[in-house]
Amino acid sequence: MFESKLSEYGLPIELKYLAVIESGLRPQVKSRAGALGLWQFMYRTGLYFGLKENSYIDERMDPEKATDAACRYLKKLFGIYGDWNLALAAYNAGPGNVNKAIRRSGGKKDYWELWPYLPRETRGYVPAFIAVNYVMNNAAEHNLYPIEPQTTFFEYDTVYVKEEVSFEQISEALEIDMELLTFLNPRYTRMYIPLSDKPNVLYLPQNKVGLFLENEQVVYSYNEPTPEELAAKEEEERIIRETTEIHTVKNGEYLGLIAERYHVRVSDIKA
Repeated sequence: MFESKLSEYGLPIELKYLAVIESGLRPQVKSRAGALGLWQFMYRTGLYFGLKENSYIDERMDPEKATDAACRYLKKLFGIYGDWNLALAAYNAGPGNVNKAIRRSGGKKDYWELWPYLPRETRGYVPAFIAVNYVMNNAAEHNLYPIEPQTTFFEYDTVYVKEEVSFEQISEALEIDMELLTFLNPRYTRMYIPLSDKPNVLYLPQNKVGLFLENEQVVYSYNEPTPEELAAKEEEERIIRETTEIHTVKNGEYLGLIAERYHVRVSDIKA
């Protein structure tokens, strides 16, 4: 998928290894600064490149959409600097920090000459990218061999979901393993597809696409909760909202200490 998108935008194929540096190829990983997804988009940058986020969906975690956005961002950065090392540095630190480093260096435009003026993390970023390129292309020489992936890009396809439905309903109605369903659709943060102005995209194994299209209405109504169950769930969520307090954990704190401070049980915090 990375190769296909990079080729579409006329970018170097080697950039596919950048996601290894960014996220370890984990679509749901979040940095301490709040960057999210395979390509580690910050909230505002994601919005700028068209990645939608709301209570149920975060497209920074959608592998295809985020990859497309990353390609557009990288192409834009290369257009600014005309140098891939500087474009990668700007992808990591932001163009503002790279421009600041250029000014502090007296106008130098070479990454290695700018190196002392860049943020600490960015100083290691381009060397890490070079290292990953080396390892991925010379793995066998170091007795490193790939394992079979759980699924491949060519083994799934997309369908459009027109009504709200839970992953549980989809899993049971189509007999798809819940773990696989969530793996293919990390963009849905609550394992629930909400009602939307436009149909939502759902990734399914190819052998389940036809089954979904033939039984779409059955899927939407499968084990649908009763009005009483919905009301009970809404009441439960209301109570949780009104009785929950957020605590920011400080270095050295543990659950017992926090529970004592708020006069609750450790099991309450875990729950």
